[in-house]
Amino acid sequence: MGLQHGGRGGVWKPGPRASAIFGRTLDLILPPEALDAAPRHQSRPQSPGLSAEAWSKIRFIAEPLCDGCGAPYEYDVGERCAACLARPRAFARARAACLYDEASRDLVLKLKHADRTDLAGLFVNWIGRAAAELLAEADAVAPVPLHRWRLLGRRYNQAAEIARPLARRAGLAYLPDALVRARHTASQGGKSGSGRRRNVAGAFQVPASRRRRVEGRRILLVDDVLTTGATAEACARALLAAGASAVDLAVAARVREAPSPSI
Repeated sequence: MGLQHGGRGGVWKPGPRASAIFGRTLDLILPPEALDAAPRHQSRPQSPGLSAEAWSKIRFIAEPLCDGCGAPYEYDVGERCAACLARPRAFARARAACLYDEASRDLVLKLKHADRTDLAGLFVNWIGRAAAELLAEADAVAPVPLHRWRLLGRRYNQAAEIARPLARRAGLAYLPDALVRARHTASQGGKSGSGRRRNVAGAFQVPASRRRRVEGRRILLVDDVLTTGATAEACARALLAAGASAVDLAVAARVREAPSPSI
C-alpha cells in the first residue's frame, strides 16, 4: 500500500514504497548534497552519503578485532584482548563501525549537537555492516537513553535516531523506553575510566512495567560512541538485572585506547 496509518490521531503518512518513489524523484530534481559538504558545495555525490574525500579519511574497523570490546588488532592474536580477559565487560560483545578520530568526530558531533539527524542514516548503514553478526542474533534493539532534562534541551536522542531505523531494517523489536536514565548525570567528558564508572553507577534502570519486554531476550544496545564503555556497561547491567539473556553493543565509532591488542 502507498500509505500507512500513523497510529496517532488519524494521521496518515507515506508507506515505504511511496516514500522511496518520492525520494528518488526528489533526487532527480534536486540532486543530494554530500552529507559532509558545506551549503552550495559544488561536488555532489551520486547518492546521499559522504564526499569521496571525506569517505577516504574514515578509518573503518574490520577483522581482526577483539570479539569482546570490538577493538581492532594490528594482527590476529586471538578472540579477546588482554583488557577483556582481565576484566570481562557487562555486555557480551561490542562492534564499532569506525574509529573515533579527526575524520569521524565532526560527523558524530553534528548528529549529537547540531540537529543533523539526517546523518543517522549514514551510521545505520555503517553499523549494519559492522554489527551484522550481532543483529542476526539479537531479539530486540534498544538505544542508550538520555535523561529527560537533557532530552528536553536537545529535543532528540541521537542513539535513538540510529537505533530505530536499524531495528526496522533488521526486522527486530525496537525498545525505545525499556531502559531509562533514572538520574541526571554530569557529562562523561574529561573523566577517567573509574570516574566515568562512578558517574553512571546506578543511573539506568528498567521500569517494572517494562521488564516483560526485556526478559529472556538478547538485546542489542545502540549508542553513537564507545569511549571507556562505562555507560554501555551500566546500561547492560540494568538490562541483565531485568532478565535479559545477554546484551551486545553496537556503536558508530569507538575511541582507540591504545595502538596494540592489549588495550
